[in-house]
Amino acid sequence: MSSADKILVIGPSWVGDMVLAQSLFKQLKSDRPACQIDVAAPSWTLPLLARMPEITQAIALPFKHGQLSLGERWRFGRGLRVQGYTQAILLTNSLKSAILPWAAGIPLRTGFKGEMRYGLVNDMRPLDKTRLKKTVERFMTLGLSPQTVLPSALPQPALVADAANADRLLHAFKLDASKPMLGLCPGAEYGEAKRWPAEYYAQVANHALDAGWQVMLFGSDKDAPVTASIQQLTQQRCLDLAGKTSLGDAIDLMSLCQRVVSNDSGLMHVAAALDKPLVAIYGSSDPKHTPPMHPDAVIQYLGLSCSPCFKRVCPLGHLNCLRQLSPEQVLPTLALTRVEFAS
Repeated sequence: MSSADKILVIGPSWVGDMVLAQSLFKQLKSDRPACQIDVAAPSWTLPLLARMPEITQAIALPFKHGQLSLGERWRFGRGLRVQGYTQAILLTNSLKSAILPWAAGIPLRTGFKGEMRYGLVNDMRPLDKTRLKKTVERFMTLGLSPQTVLPSALPQPALVADAANADRLLHAFKLDASKPMLGLCPGAEYGEAKRWPAEYYAQVANHALDAGWQVMLFGSDKDAPVTASIQQLTQQRCLDLAGKTSLGDAIDLMSLCQRVVSNDSGLMHVAAALDKPLVAIYGSSDPKHTPPMHPDAVIQYLGLSCSPCFKRVCPLGHLNCLRQLSPEQVLPTLALTRVEFAS
């Protein structure tokens, strides 16, 4: 492999954005089959990168969130000089993210015009948000030459679950492999204006449980109050995983599901990338901006006059964009029937 094929990507911090970045990685591999792609990103995203076959090496960034740490970033970048990267692609638009590839001496540093990054980014692209409406389109265009038009069909993210770990978790959590599984993702780190009400998730869960399904509640420790509420409304019949699994374990467990219902969150993108039949629920956010990258995903979005507001909390106090989206509207798209999975 020539040194010209060695690319360092400065990856995003959000789980969903990292999943979408796999479309870029796939395009790079398609255009330059011999290239090596390394990704530098916060440590919590590394389980995702481990399940992307396009990635050669994942590099955990040690910097604390929100801290500039100029000297530390410069020293970290200097340590990467021996790697011989010839291109860096910056998927983040901050000044601090541009320091590392500059310090690493990477000759071609590609990114969008951002926070005073002149000189640090020497292949600077203007960001036309009206033309590039989707996050995935913005990531993809950075992997192409400035004159190249985006392909009409973008590569779909496709995570490769760890089957052995999934089998281990199946037994550890005493799940029945012969019974269908529904995954529910009721959290959204961004804020409550992206969270379908817990009682609605509970109605879907009860419907599935009564039909003989197993129900797993996915989420971080921050989602534990929501999943606890769902558990209470389902007589403790779900498997509550909030805060009890690593991201890698959550990915592998989700690979066992036959259906997934999720808010617009990182786990929504994970489900789509695992090729799961998915119902994606949108409230304050815009499905045109960050849709699940799966052609068969069902998007539930009311598109009210006040939507999308992109707020963390409903500024009008009613949350109608989610409250008026009833479980009765969602359940028909799931087809949660016992007969479908009869042996």
